[in-house]
This record gives sequence, structure tokens and C-alpha cells, in this order.
Amino acid sequence: MKISTKNIVYLIFTHFTMKEATSQSFYDLSAKSPAGREIAMEDFKGKVVLIVNTATRCGLAPQFEGLEDLYQQYKDQGLVVLGFPCDQFAGQEPESNADMEEACKVNHGVTFQLTEKCDVNGSHTHPVFKYLKGKLPGILGNRIKWNFTKFLVDRQGKPVKRFAPITKPEKIEKDIVSLLHA
Repeated sequence: MKISTKNIVYLIFTHFTMKEATSQSFYDLSAKSPAGREIAMEDFKGKVVLIVNTATRCGLAPQFEGLEDLYQQYKDQGLVVLGFPCDQFAGQEPESNADMEEACKVNHGVTFQLTEKCDVNGSHTHPVFKYLKGKLPGILGNRIKWNFTKFLVDRQGKPVKRFAPITKPEKIEKDIVSLLHA
């Protein structure tokens, strides 16, 4: 079996990227709100966190309502939902941060926390997604395949489950409830 230089470089890069992504704690990470305010993951210690890459113009955008329903039903029991808007998939989040946040509130009733737009793949991958993908690679590798990929993080900050974009929020409710009662 012949291994090309390109494959060797890829393997080395992947090894060190995954090592970097997995050597820190979820609670060491942060993001920024659409207005630029820091959102520290350490503020969510003791909470169950559902992280989702979102896009307002995606065919899966009706999932916003399901995510909001979960948030409203379980926020008092310790559920946090964080939406990370992303424009990497067919340009489905072209709005400015302020316009995107407004569209989520007005069109989808979103009250859960959103971040500023970010990349979830490539050289500018947001550190939260680099970390999550390192801990929970997908079936065909660690790349995010589309909008509305979901990650569930337990009360100790351990990523425990990754869900495909087509998995509707109501289908992960039992996993959330299990972590809330653990």
C-alpha cells in the first residue's frame, strides 16, 4: 500500500489538531454573542448544554421552534441551548449578526442564546466546534455535514452525543431528560 505525502501530512495535521482540540476542557472555551459580548462556557457548569450550528434560511430552520420548545420546557431544570449561526452551507445565513438575531426572534420565536456567526469547518473553525468534533467525530469523519448538527454536553462538561442535522429536536428529548436527571 502506497501512502502519499499528502496523506501523511493530512494524518499528522489531523493528529495534532485533534490532540489540541481534546486537551482542553469544554469550560475553557468561549464564544461571542451577536452583539460581541463574551459567552464563557464555564458559566454553564452544572448545566446540560445543547449546541447547534444554525442558519435562518436553511430548509431545516423549522427546527428552531423545536429547539425553543426544548429550551422552554427544560431550562428551569438546567438545560442551556446555544445556537451558533453558520454561513458555510450554501450561504444560508447571509444576514449580519444583528439581522440574524432579529430574524431568529421574530420568525422563529427564539429566546435561547445565539452566538455571532462562525465557521464550523475549515481553517477558521470556531474553537467550540473544533473541540466538539474532536471529542465526537461523525460517522464519516469529524466534519460538520450541514446546518443543525447538534451536540449534547453533560453537566460535567463532557460531550456525550452528536446528532445529525435531520434529527429533529423532539427526537433528542429523551437524551436531554436522561442527562438532566443523571
